[in-house]
Amino acid sequence: MTDPISTIRNRSFGYARVSTDDQDLSLQIDALLRFGVAQDDIFTDRMSGAKEDRPGLTKCLTNLRPGDTLVVWRLDRLGRSMRHLVTLVEDLRESRIGFKSISDGAIDTTSASGELIFNIFSALAQFERRLIQERTKAGLAAARARGRVGGRKHLPTDTPRVVLAKKLHRDKSIGIKQICDTLRISKTIFYRYLKMPDVIEEYANHRETGNS
Repeated sequence: MTDPISTIRNRSFGYARVSTDDQDLSLQIDALLRFGVAQDDIFTDRMSGAKEDRPGLTKCLTNLRPGDTLVVWRLDRLGRSMRHLVTLVEDLRESRIGFKSISDGAIDTTSASGELIFNIFSALAQFERRLIQERTKAGLAAARARGRVGGRKHLPTDTPRVVLAKKLHRDKSIGIKQICDTLRISKTIFYRYLKMPDVIEEYANHRETGNS
């Protein structure tokens, strides 16, 4: 007799979401069907991704078993934020459930390279969380000391998206188009990121300027 606890399935489940009733789910559902997900194994929601309670997603996650794979059309259809997405996928991995994003081809935790890239996302999500905490504290301290300070906003060189773009570019096995598709940025933005100084280099320049 087979022990049901030790039985590992190999079944794909799909999840699709649109923000309003006026939007069409057909594009996502068709992509999931072409990927090999059965119609009865596709779960949907018609609500904002910011909603914490999504009945379709809850039902989908309830049906997943070890060995299964959760498939989405695009990353932003699943997670409310990078932190939520990373937490959800890490929970899936702990339950031995794979995750694939069709439009973000590099995101596939069932493959070694895809898992590596998601591990980078996970590390950057933690990095971003710490940066936000530090900047919030620094901002509050500056506001108390000097009051509100205006000025044009600029993209810090330690922004996770910039750091990840440079890291993936140094990995010669990943093409520029794939990097841009994964990060959902244009090639113009990508090359702009590459021209930005690294965090260590910027710190060194700051030290030299301060000592001169």
